[in-house]
Amino acid sequence: YEQNRVLAIFYFVIGYALVVALSVPGAVWLSLAGGFLFGTVLATLYVVVAATLGALGIFLIARYALANFFREKMGAAGRRMEDGFKENALSYLLVLRLVPLFPFWLVNMVPALLGVPVRTFVIGTFLGIIPGSAVFCSIGNGLGMVIDKGARPNLDIIFEPHIFVPLLGLAALALVPIVYKRIKASKYKAG
Repeated sequence: YEQNRVLAIFYFVIGYALVVALSVPGAVWLSLAGGFLFGTVLATLYVVVAATLGALGIFLIARYALANFFREKMGAAGRRMEDGFKENALSYLLVLRLVPLFPFWLVNMVPALLGVPVRTFVIGTFLGIIPGSAVFCSIGNGLGMVIDKGARPNLDIIFEPHIFVPLLGLAALALVPIVYKRIKASKYKAG
């Protein structure tokens, strides 16, 4: 890295994007390595860009290879789900990205199958993965100190209350537009 910074960054971003696009487990380890090599801020930027590119790759594959098959199999129920998701796609994507309850590959594919616009997917993915990426890159940045002390890194830190509760708060905030629309729609129907 010290001798070829630009090349190291390029390979890191391309490698990370491929891991995400191919849904190969290990992106967390790459985030840690990025934090270790590049520092928290730069690693977070590289990870978010790379993960968004990789997510876009699998999104486009799913959109063009599987969407019609999915629509045929799901029928009317799938169309209702698609309509509901598309109406609030950005909010739903932010929630799915902020709260790491579902596998990343699944959150890359489902929006493609539900007809979410590419632009909305990219924005939701990019913004939604910043907090989690920053946490893992920060852990990676501190790995050198942990290793020097002979300790073992704790990757479950993202689920500790001081980190997980703010992520849940951000996810709840992303749901505000949906709740507002529903309240407004129910008042319109009643009035």
